[in-house]
Amino acid sequence: MSGTDGTIAAAAGVTGTPDSATRATGTGTGASGGGPRSAPSLTPVFVRLKLALLRNGLRQSSGRTVAYVVSAVFALLVAAGQLLGLVLLRGNDHAGTVVVLLAAVLALGWAVMPLFFPGGDETLDPTRLVMLPLRPRPLVRALLMASLVGLGPLFSLCLAVGSAIAVGHGAAAIAVAVLAVPLVLLICVALARAVATANIRLLTSRKGRDLAVLSGLVVAVGIQVVNFGAQRLGDAGGLSALDPTAEVLRWVPPASAIGAVDSASEGAYGTAAAQLLLSAGALAALLYVWQRSLVKLMTSPDGSTLAAAEPSRKESASAAGRLGRLLPEGRTGTVMLRSLRYVWRDPKTKAAWVTSLAIGLIVPLFNALQGRGTIYFACFAAGMLGIQMYNQFGQDTSAFWMVALTISSTRDAYLELRARAMALLVITLPYSTVVTVATAALLGDWRALPEALGLSFALLGAMLATGAVASARFPYSIPQDSGYKNVAPGQAGLAWISIFGGMLGAALICAPVIAVTIWLHVAGADGWTWLLFPVGTVYGALTAALGLRLAAPRTAARLPEILTAVSKG
Repeated sequence: MSGTDGTIAAAAGVTGTPDSATRATGTGTGASGGGPRSAPSLTPVFVRLKLALLRNGLRQSSGRTVAYVVSAVFALLVAAGQLLGLVLLRGNDHAGTVVVLLAAVLALGWAVMPLFFPGGDETLDPTRLVMLPLRPRPLVRALLMASLVGLGPLFSLCLAVGSAIAVGHGAAAIAVAVLAVPLVLLICVALARAVATANIRLLTSRKGRDLAVLSGLVVAVGIQVVNFGAQRLGDAGGLSALDPTAEVLRWVPPASAIGAVDSASEGAYGTAAAQLLLSAGALAALLYVWQRSLVKLMTSPDGSTLAAAEPSRKESASAAGRLGRLLPEGRTGTVMLRSLRYVWRDPKTKAAWVTSLAIGLIVPLFNALQGRGTIYFACFAAGMLGIQMYNQFGQDTSAFWMVALTISSTRDAYLELRARAMALLVITLPYSTVVTVATAALLGDWRALPEALGLSFALLGAMLATGAVASARFPYSIPQDSGYKNVAPGQAGLAWISIFGGMLGAALICAPVIAVTIWLHVAGADGWTWLLFPVGTVYGALTAALGLRLAAPRTAARLPEILTAVSKG
């Protein structure tokens, strides 16, 4: 029995014996045999458990306590600011639109957060409760009440109260708000619990940890989407452009509960009643789905067994075999296959690649969609993926010793580095080409496509060269025990020198190609800019080859230092 299970059992008075299990479920008789004894309420037990988990977690270290206090103060300040802003919005013509959209975004956040941060709350994992004699219905009720303890629910409550104040006018609206605010909070919490329970097998697996590592990507993409949306709103004339969307979301729970307050303020009592009933029905449906998921989770076997995993392993081995047949033979093909497997299987490597792929696509395309971009932004794609060449050996962590055993000469080191660069090019070359072509299509600037491709390939070659040298001169370890640390303690300086020093070096190496591009445009020789495509391609290839040649002897000579550096995590 785990620590959490033991806490629940101790709080509920369950010791694991049949008699105690019978007492906990309320199916036994009293001491005098006079009749069935009612089961103790689980709700206060789970609330105390939630508080105990929070208290014990803060006792683990002073650093964790300080981080929690700082985050709590920051969250409360933001919540107070949001509440004040919503109160000041009262009487504005677009207040109804803003609060409805805010409620919808709030619910979306509650729905996706458990997928990216499943380890943030131990009570989100109902598999800890499968061995306890607990009935689903009281368990759902107890978990729901325990979920209301925390900073997230308090923050959401402030937003719901502020939204109700912003649109609530009159006694009827206040009466509706008294029901709407708890409905919004309960729907958000029940939605998060239902999503977490339905996906708990995934969230506690390796794929779930991959998903958590990629949470930073969602934040980065979300920021770009919000920025793009804000600029489009400014061009469209303000918040009035969101009115049609808000009209639809007024009938989507939990935004429908806030919409009911607005409807009651306008005297549409029938509409307000329908929106409240819709929200209440959504809450009931979520609780039912949550309960069904709990029953299924607690009564069905775990599929993560050897027999269940065997088909997927066979499929993975088959896919690797097909890919291996497409790669060169010998050491080059073996190293390329290993590097590509890291991209697909290792959570840290996968997160870095997916983030680079997404941001390298978002920056040029979003700027092109806004009509304010240039085709040269497409070089951002090659630059983001070129960063993956840096700290090549750190990606192997302590397993690098097996690679080091195969390197006994400068030629071995050269073949190792060249194969890693070729694995990167398998993805980077077609990706950079696609992004550049798409940017040219959105801008309608097909004349500049050859020079943009030439510049991208020159930049990519320069980053491969500097990345190989930096990997040999400034290796550092990537911790595997945390999804949010990419540098081992004490090696941050090495990481900064490796990445930013290498990027500065790549920019200087590309300076001749950039200078030729500027000279052709200044001289009015636009008809000759197509030559930049072959020139940039050849220049990038020669630069990459030279960088690999320079890095190989350093790698062979510094194998012990590299192994020590990358094994610290």
